[in-house]
Amino acid sequence: MSFSYAAAASGSASSSRKPVPVTTAAARRPAPSPAAAAAAAAPAPSPSNPSAVSDSDPSSYSSSGEETDLTASDPAAASVISSYLSVAGDGADLSKVGIFLSSAARRRSSPCLICFDPIRPSDPVWSCSASCFALLHLHCIQSWAHQSSSAASSPTWGCPKCRFPYPKSQTPTSYLCFCSKTVDPAPDPWILPHSCGDVCGRRLNADRDSGCEHNCLLLCHPGPCPPCPAIVPNAMCFCGSHRETRRCSHQRYTCSGKCNKRLGCGIHRCPVDCHDGPCPPCAVRGKHKCECGETMEERLCSERVFQCKKECGGMLECRKHSCERGCHAGKCGACPLQGRRTCPCGKKDYPSLDCDAEAATCGSTCEKVLGCGRHKCPERCHRGLCVETCRLVITKSCRCGGLKKEVPCYQELTCERKCQRLRNCGRHACRRRCCEGDCAPCPEVCDKRLRCGNHKCLSPCHRGACAPCPLMKTISCNCGQTFFEVPCGTEKNQKPPKCSKKCNITRLCRHKLESRPHKCHYGACPPCKLICGEELSCGHRCKLRCHGPIAPPNPEFTLKPIKKKKEKHIDCTPGTPCSPCQEVVLMPCFGQHLGQERAILCSKRRQFPCQNLCGNPLNCGNHYCTKACHVLQIPLSQPEGDQSAIRSLASVSAFAEPCEECNLPCQRVREPPCSHPCPLPCHLSDCPPCKVLVKRPCHCGAMVHAFECMYYNNLNATEQQKVRSCGGPCHRKLPNCPHLCSEICHPGQCPSVDQCMKKVNVRCACNTLKKEWICQDVLKEYRRSGRDPKQIPKNQYAVGLLACGEDCVRKVKAADSELHLRKIQEIKSPAVEVQNVPKRRKRRNRGQESVESSKFQEIKAVALKFFLVIFLSIIVVAGLYLLWKGVYRLSDWMNEMEEQRTRQRHLKPGRL
Repeated sequence: MSFSYAAAASGSASSSRKPVPVTTAAARRPAPSPAAAAAAAAPAPSPSNPSAVSDSDPSSYSSSGEETDLTASDPAAASVISSYLSVAGDGADLSKVGIFLSSAARRRSSPCLICFDPIRPSDPVWSCSASCFALLHLHCIQSWAHQSSSAASSPTWGCPKCRFPYPKSQTPTSYLCFCSKTVDPAPDPWILPHSCGDVCGRRLNADRDSGCEHNCLLLCHPGPCPPCPAIVPNAMCFCGSHRETRRCSHQRYTCSGKCNKRLGCGIHRCPVDCHDGPCPPCAVRGKHKCECGETMEERLCSERVFQCKKECGGMLECRKHSCERGCHAGKCGACPLQGRRTCPCGKKDYPSLDCDAEAATCGSTCEKVLGCGRHKCPERCHRGLCVETCRLVITKSCRCGGLKKEVPCYQELTCERKCQRLRNCGRHACRRRCCEGDCAPCPEVCDKRLRCGNHKCLSPCHRGACAPCPLMKTISCNCGQTFFEVPCGTEKNQKPPKCSKKCNITRLCRHKLESRPHKCHYGACPPCKLICGEELSCGHRCKLRCHGPIAPPNPEFTLKPIKKKKEKHIDCTPGTPCSPCQEVVLMPCFGQHLGQERAILCSKRRQFPCQNLCGNPLNCGNHYCTKACHVLQIPLSQPEGDQSAIRSLASVSAFAEPCEECNLPCQRVREPPCSHPCPLPCHLSDCPPCKVLVKRPCHCGAMVHAFECMYYNNLNATEQQKVRSCGGPCHRKLPNCPHLCSEICHPGQCPSVDQCMKKVNVRCACNTLKKEWICQDVLKEYRRSGRDPKQIPKNQYAVGLLACGEDCVRKVKAADSELHLRKIQEIKSPAVEVQNVPKRRKRRNRGQESVESSKFQEIKAVALKFFLVIFLSIIVVAGLYLLWKGVYRLSDWMNEMEEQRTRQRHLKPGRL
């Protein structure tokens, strides 16, 4: 079956699919014979993507290649399109109408979407001419239209498939042919069923604004009319600047140039490419004034006429009041208060009242109708609005009329009576309180079993029969690439299509890419006849015939049963294992030593010990194992890339024996080199950085630095000299003078050996004369006199450089005479022993002499200490008292808060 009448009955079933463009065979073949033209009417199938086929477009379908060729052998379909092909030639486009012709030419029974009975060629039918062109029984669609319009109280009824609304006046009353020219067309075996055999003659492209005035050239046919094949010599594009020869159905087109039409602003032109429909608004920006001319803004040209937010403020014609309107163009107009005026209630007229004078109240009753619409305002004539709420007590009835009561006029009266009337569905009661009689539609879901027997009605609860099931069922071959769709409920009478595609069952053996493909089928796939070739655990390949697992057979095609039965799960046939390997291989010894291999069968190979030493590298990476040949044991934690090339096949066996452990100390040379040995045992990786502290004095010798060996050895010579500096003065004695070096701690000889800038007191030989020189001048004087400064004692430095003068001679003479007199006096007066004379205290102990205090001062000090202790005790006692009071008050406050919370908990249930 090449297409389905019920392709899509609801928007939900077809909104996720898109139509597939179909290329006709007539566009590829030059000679359009009647048989070939009929074949051109059937579009090429697109089974590879069933989800992309649209259910809402009659041109979407799926069929196998054998069914498409049926149209070419039917003379009735060929006669329908022969006149059309004579005009259209090779450019015929029969993709949409061809699917309807191919189905009608087979004269197969298509089901009616309403009763699900097959439609025979002699049955009166009705065809939807709006959208879907579905074929239904005439009596079924008449009953459908009557029930739909009466149940919903609507003047329209919808097509069961596409839901296109038809008015009641278009309810079908007679059996018409497809072109609606002949009433009750007689069945004829030489023409299509339900066709009159005449030319269709319907207006082509009637639903488009294309200007086509041609009529359909096909004979009376089902489905839509094909596109107009006439040739238009000067077809104009959308913008009107280009003309070319095109077919009438495609005479509206877009050229590659710009539209260039005058826009609505009348100033600029359309910059968009040639397009259909009106041009977009002008998007050129510029500065424009508002209607009053006070504000200028940058706006789009299409929005150049606008109003600002300022009030007009201009004077009206009365010259007494200002204009209260917003921004506007033109004059402000006349004053609304001029002319005839009345009092607020409108009973008294003031014909000659000025516009700036206020109309007086008349003093009578207002009598304006209040908001309720029944009563009038009882107050005297007043300004402003009347009372909005009418509080006059009247007798009112509720909406359903079951209760009467005196209530204020503004208050609405409703009773508690529930409406017992049935809703429009005729099944459920209204149950609305105080219902006026206009019961709302039933909100329940119908949930009745549909005619298809598979689904339930999801529409709101309604009267009469439910709508047909809008879903489609796909019947396909085993692989699903060849399929067709039928309305839900009719799938039980269908057979699977014949499929020429390849079987999509993947073989479970290893030859799924090498075996010869076979066609789609039901049942088990043929066995594989290739050599097994599977790689054994030893590395060789099996040379037997394929004995791998076989996929489970496909179930035979059966219709879906009414009652669900438990399907038996058929497992795949397991394959047999490969036989032991019979290849002869050379088997190495436990340690895989060279020259110790033996030739044995691959399936019986066993390792053996030889007479050599193991020689396997130890974990340290520096030494080798000295044990006898043994099975190597490789740790599981060792990565694959780090394993040695000498590897035993039986490393995981129970005979695996670890190599000996290396207990030697590390003998590596450290990088960077240092004199400290590595503290780790023998190891393969690099030695850790040396952390031993190295002591190095600073350049001046004032302090000693401690550096990490790694850090200090990584420094170059310049950086080592820099980090050894203490950062303070040098403090080294200069060699030529008694002064210290004034530079910052530095390596090598002090730079200021002969350039000392300190001041020195230079004296004569008798220490009478004294002058201040710079130290470097003193050194120069010593060198000038031929003396070495290093040999000068420190206390004699710079002494004797000045020449003695006359003052020095006098001083020496005076000193000699004085000394002579002192000696004479000592000789004349004998020495008197001094007793009880205290020795002179040292200068550092002079400030520590004890001062004796009086008794009064001692009593005063004791009293001060006593009063200080009493004062501190009083402060401590007062603090403890205040703390106790504070804690007591805090406890009382917390008790009060707890009582308040308890009261609130007891009050809440009472309020609710």
